[in-house]
Amino acid sequence: MEKLRNIKVVPVAFESLGVRSMCTYVETPEIKVLLDAGVSLSPNRYGLAPHPEEYKVIRERRSLMLKMAEQADIITISHYHFDHHTPSFTDWVCNWCSATTARKIYSGKIVFAKSYKSKINASQRRRGWMFHKTGGQAANRLEFVDGRTFKFGSTTIRFSKPVYHGRKGSPLGWVLMTIIERDEEKILFAPDIQGPMYEEPLKKILAEKPFLAIIGGPPLYLAEYKVNPENIKLAMKNLEVIAEQIPVVILDHHILRDQNWEESAKLVLKKASSLGHVILTAAQYVGEKNLLLEAQRKALYASHPPSKEFLEWAKINIQERKGIPPPI
Repeated sequence: MEKLRNIKVVPVAFESLGVRSMCTYVETPEIKVLLDAGVSLSPNRYGLAPHPEEYKVIRERRSLMLKMAEQADIITISHYHFDHHTPSFTDWVCNWCSATTARKIYSGKIVFAKSYKSKINASQRRRGWMFHKTGGQAANRLEFVDGRTFKFGSTTIRFSKPVYHGRKGSPLGWVLMTIIERDEEKILFAPDIQGPMYEEPLKKILAEKPFLAIIGGPPLYLAEYKVNPENIKLAMKNLEVIAEQIPVVILDHHILRDQNWEESAKLVLKKASSLGHVILTAAQYVGEKNLLLEAQRKALYASHPPSKEFLEWAKINIQERKGIPPPI
């Protein structure tokens, strides 16, 4: 596989690495960027709380995220879901965070964030406003970057205008895509576009012609439940087009919450392979095996039953439990 020479890409936390996230570290000779520094676990999958193994991994990934944030000059926020930014409250159940965690990530940094005043739904508006009043106050510089471009020597960082989080008209709101370019090399970061599920983000991605695209795939596990299967089909068709035109794609996030994702994506993978292109998960990109812990939660409870102490902790009211680290 051909490599990038001037842009270093390091996946930090993703579903294929055991947690909900798309956090990615990107470095050029001029600037160091940490994209979407947030991480979460699903509070309830198959009627079960996160398994102790999931808590061990989120602890490891959060620790790595803090290390990469310390190195970074810039932290980005594509939108205000907690697997994409770190809030300034204590929550050991889902987000493995506290006010101290957020301060360590954002303090003294340039923070490039989605605007909370336009193209945003109600819940993210509240979260964005809270970030502005809390973690954002620790930043050396906080910029709302919808549709804006920034230059750092020979490196350009551009942010798309907001696109929908999933299908056109999605009640989940909008997200920003990020393009980082140096000389003739370009990467594109497209979190939570869920495929994409409609034409506008697909056109934007193809028009950029990146060498590497990091894409949040569709939530297969929600088909027939919260997501129209026709939108899933459209997302997979659009991914085929992307596989045809972009040499390297890291495909991860929502799509890997389904253990059988490769079967659903077989035409996408076949298309890429037939053209000498590559589609990888974030784990595969860094030479690791996929670790789909959320998708395997039921099996984990069966094969590795949690301790009595952990099960007692899991019975505590969730609001109280957020303030008590799990006994792992």
